Amino acid sequence: MATIVHQGIKLAYEDRGAGKPAFVFVHGWTCNRTFFAPQAAHFARRHRVVSVDLRGHGESDKPQGAYPLAAYADDLAYLIEQLGLGPVVAVGHSSGGMTVLQLAAAHPDRVAAIVMVDPAPFVYPPERRASMEAMAAAIEAGNHEPRRQFIANTMFLPTSDRRLVEDVLAVMLAAPSHVAASTARGTLAFDGPAVAHNVKVPALHLAATPPRNPPHLMSQWLPTVVNGWTVGAGHFSQLEVPDQVNLMIESFLRHYV
Repeated sequence: MATIVHQGIKLAYEDRGAGKPAFVFVHGWTCNRTFFAPQAAHFARRHRVVSVDLRGHGESDKPQGAYPLAAYADDLAYLIEQLGLGPVVAVGHSSGGMTVLQLAAAHPDRVAAIVMVDPAPFVYPPERRASMEAMAAAIEAGNHEPRRQFIANTMFLPTSDRRLVEDVLAVMLAAPSHVAASTARGTLAFDGPAVAHNVKVPALHLAATPPRNPPHLMSQWLPTVVNGWTVGAGHFSQLEVPDQVNLMIESFLRHYV
């Protein structure tokens, strides 16, 4: 593990492999850099690969305060510049998918392409928004059962491996309450369609079952997008069916990047 400091906040990351374009892997809400381990190992055979713990997560600093997705994207842009990665393929899961979208919009010179693995909803229906806001409030009040139920009941299929479910729950529930609540609110505040309008680089969207962003809507919001869909996996498709995810990213690179 290596570290870098941006705006007084220590960010932890792993840097391996060689070759361009470099990859930057960006985990989602209350996860850490290990959630892209199968992809990091696969692509490090021919590319330089950097896996990041976003601020508030993993081994990075966890300051109090707001956690807007724009701050994550600014951290990544700084990391890309300081490490001399050149325009990267930024791969994000869940809210990390939103983060790489923001990175491409706000720092287009840092990005060659983005991959969004089942990104969080670009538009939250009112009832789902209310549920997320209630969950954030419950976390702040010390009640973590809504968070547990949200993860266990909406992020996996009935056929998902139970050990994986428990391992994911253990990591996500261990995230500090202030980070979990603030990052959830940062996700709710993100205007996905407006940000997508400013993204011009090639983009791959890998939907899961069920998709958080229907592919036909993703194509409206982001005309540059290529839609894919994993089979037999829930929200954590990069862990459940890593070979599918790796092959679709490879095909995307060959044809569009």
